[in-house]
Amino acid sequence: MIIKNKEVTTSIDVRQLAGNKQEQDVAFFLRRAFKDHEKVFVFNDLRIEHNNEVAQIDHLVLYVYGFILIESKSITGEVKINTDEEWSRSYNGKWAGMRSPIKQVELQQKLLRELLHENRKIMLDKIIFGKLQTTFGGRCWNQFCAISSNAITHREHMPKSVSDKLVKSEFLIDKLNKIIPGTIKSSLFKFSSQPWFVDDELKNICDFLMGQHKPISTIMEASEKNVQHIIAEQVQQKTAKSHDERTINSEPIKTLKAIQSTSTLVMLSCKKCNNTVNLQAAWGKYGYYVKCPICETNTAMKSACPSCNSKNTKVSKKKAYYHLICQECSNRSEIFVEN
Repeated sequence: MIIKNKEVTTSIDVRQLAGNKQEQDVAFFLRRAFKDHEKVFVFNDLRIEHNNEVAQIDHLVLYVYGFILIESKSITGEVKINTDEEWSRSYNGKWAGMRSPIKQVELQQKLLRELLHENRKIMLDKIIFGKLQTTFGGRCWNQFCAISSNAITHREHMPKSVSDKLVKSEFLIDKLNKIIPGTIKSSLFKFSSQPWFVDDELKNICDFLMGQHKPISTIMEASEKNVQHIIAEQVQQKTAKSHDERTINSEPIKTLKAIQSTSTLVMLSCKKCNNTVNLQAAWGKYGYYVKCPICETNTAMKSACPSCNSKNTKVSKKKAYYHLICQECSNRSEIFVEN
């Protein structure tokens, strides 16, 4: 049963578009496999917050014995993982290190477990078939990383613990079917030592998780309002300053329209989780980028021109201000301001 579909996002960033496509592909396979399953519940694009931490879970599968977390990764080149479980990937024939998606999903799982444990009393029945059951302890927890179907994986030196969790999208359901029981009868649970969820508990958990979901769109709207407020304050300050200069020097005051034109702001967002808050600007091998404090993903500042959509652009920096300059139409857009 599909409890939550993937949220539709728009982006002009090529890498984010590829990431969205991969998540949609995995959601498609999950929907095909479990949309009519009465005891398997699928959440796509679930974002939770707990103890001042955030977890953006690409796909979560809830079933009678536990939980399965799936991290989607768009990788169109080659992937290698050494004996220390360090990841590297190729892009246009060049190799570079990358964050481990397995470690990433393990952090998501840790936060989810803490959130569920803290609120266990509102989800779990105390006694099931004479057995005391008041915690999420003993449940099954599994993680997978689903990568693009056209990726090339080098498994010859890959640790088995990682190889077992790394799967191409079209083979994901085969992995899940080995974990999730095909036919589930409550009468069989009486003789099982494995803790399980009854129907009411499954419903309670689904309701709880949907209530805990914090859409990134809500955060972006709040952030956009904050940016608009900051711009409005800057306009007022510049207007007041201009008025004072006119009074002292008897110079013509600038029009409000001209002031607003210097405050044009194209909002940057994290290509992974779409966060727009507290991004940190930095310079790297491929130019200026911002680092997300939530998922630690790097997002390039360079993008297509918002005016003519040309990709022939460059990023310039002057003090705390970053501008995107189009080489085709000469449009100049403020894209980031350092705090």
